[in-house]
Amino acid sequence: MQMNMVKSLNNALDIILRDNENAILLGEDVGKDGGVFRVTDGLFDKYGEKRVVDTPLSESAIVGTAIGMALGGMHPIPEIQFAGFMFLSFEQLVNHAARYRSRSRGDYSVPMVVRTPVSGGVKALEIHSESPEAFYSHIGGLVVVEPSNPYDAKGLLISAMKLDDPVIFLEPTKLYRLFKQEVPEESYEVPIGKASKVREGNAITIITYGTMVNVVSDVVSKKGTDAEIIDLRTINPLDESTILESVKKTGRAVVVHEAPTSFGVGAEVAARIAEKAIFDLSAPVVRVAAPSFFYPFPGYEEYYLPNEVKISKAIDKVLSA
Repeated sequence: MQMNMVKSLNNALDIILRDNENAILLGEDVGKDGGVFRVTDGLFDKYGEKRVVDTPLSESAIVGTAIGMALGGMHPIPEIQFAGFMFLSFEQLVNHAARYRSRSRGDYSVPMVVRTPVSGGVKALEIHSESPEAFYSHIGGLVVVEPSNPYDAKGLLISAMKLDDPVIFLEPTKLYRLFKQEVPEESYEVPIGKASKVREGNAITIITYGTMVNVVSDVVSKKGTDAEIIDLRTINPLDESTILESVKKTGRAVVVHEAPTSFGVGAEVAARIAEKAIFDLSAPVVRVAAPSFFYPFPGYEEYYLPNEVKISKAIDKVLSA
C-alpha cells in the first residue's frame, strides 16, 4: 500500500497497540485531535482514553510519567509536539531514563519510545525546527533513531518497541507528507543500529540521514556521480562497520546532515573514519551541515540549511583532491 510517513507511523502505532497490551500513547493532543501532525489520528476512537492519553501541556511531566509507567511494567510511547520542546524534559531523559539500568545494576530498565518531529525546511516558528540528535546520542543510555522514508519509519518504530531501553525516535517534519512509498500493511521490523546502503558506488561515500537522504540522492543523480550513499537510520548506536567498509572501498567521504556542524554527528563519523580508515583515504573527509548557530527565523532557513549547491561543491572538492 502506498503510504506517506504520517500514514506509515500511524499504521505502526495501530499494530503496536493491537499486539502489545502494555503499550500506551500519551502526549499533548494525541487523543481526540490525533496529534499535531495527525500521526495518532483515529487511535483514540479505536483504543480508548486509557490507551491513548491526552496530557497537560508539560513536557517534563509527560516524559516523567512515561518513565514511571515503564518502570511499572508498561511500554509508553510519549509524543513531544516539537523537538525544541523536548529540552524541558532533558533532565528526565538524561538523569533518569538513560541511567536507570546502570543505577539499578540491571534490575530495572526503561522501555519507552519518545516520538518527536525534528528538522526544518517547512518555515516553522522558532524552536519548531531543531535537530537535537547529537544531544541525545552523547548519552550512552539512549538509543537515537531517525528514519528518512515511510518504509523505514514503520519498521524502525516497531523495532524500537522491542527494545528494553529508552529510544528517542526523531521524525523529520518535512518528510511527513513529502512523498509516498510502498509500505506493507502487516507488521515488519527494520533493524536498530544498522545503516542502509541507499545507492551503490565506487568513487565516493556520502554518509547522511533524515531529510538530507533525498537531497543527497537528487544531487548524485543530477551530477551522475558514482557515489555510494549510506543512510545511517540509527544515530546511536552508530553502524561503524558499514561506514568503514564503504570508505575503504571508495577512499573518499562526505558527511551531510541538517544539524549544526560543530560537535555533531558528522564530526563523530569523520573522527571514526580518521581513527580506523585514514590510510585508505585519498582525500580529507568533508562535512556539509548547518552553521554552528541555532536555527534561524523562517525567512533565513534557505541560507542556513545544506542544499544541492553546497553538497555538489563538497563532492567536487573531495573528488578533485
